[in-house]
Amino acid sequence: MEIQPKANRKFASGNLILVGMMGAGKSTMGRVLAKHTGKLFVDSDVEIQERTGVTIPHIFDVEGEDGFRQRESSAIQAILDGNNVVLATGGGAILSEGNRALLQGGGIVIYLQANVNELWQRTRHDKNRPLLQTENPHAKLTELFGQRDPLYREIADVVIQTGRQSVHSLMLQLVDKLDIFRDEQLRLV
Repeated sequence: MEIQPKANRKFASGNLILVGMMGAGKSTMGRVLAKHTGKLFVDSDVEIQERTGVTIPHIFDVEGEDGFRQRESSAIQAILDGNNVVLATGGGAILSEGNRALLQGGGIVIYLQANVNELWQRTRHDKNRPLLQTENPHAKLTELFGQRDPLYREIADVVIQTGRQSVHSLMLQLVDKLDIFRDEQLRLV
């Protein structure tokens, strides 16, 4: 049985879209998931850097967050025009209503959820996180999480806690959740 009309692109594309906070493991999980499923892995931040020839922090310095977000939207649109892609989005990609609609319609959206303390442990030494270059990065992470968590949940088809399990174990749990989600959607048709 095929899934029809509006859900058509979401399922027919074969795309899997990872959303979540910086440090949630989107790039790491995306690579492993793409290898396991035989799909192409694309990181939207890497795509933006390849398109511009400069780093994300440089884009923030020169164009500000608004300029970066415009580039991000353009990159996401181009990536999701393809099929059988595992896309790791930037943590703030969901801030734009237009991006949220693109992501929801472009494939199955997976929210990799981690608590603020885990995120802090994973990002505290990373100088390539422009939004965390503040006097109190932990407080900034807490603020960002409060703003973004409801938006991730709003568009997510599947939510999975990243926790402390191995990447392989997490990937197997995710594949099981994806199978359950697809089965549920087929029953609705």
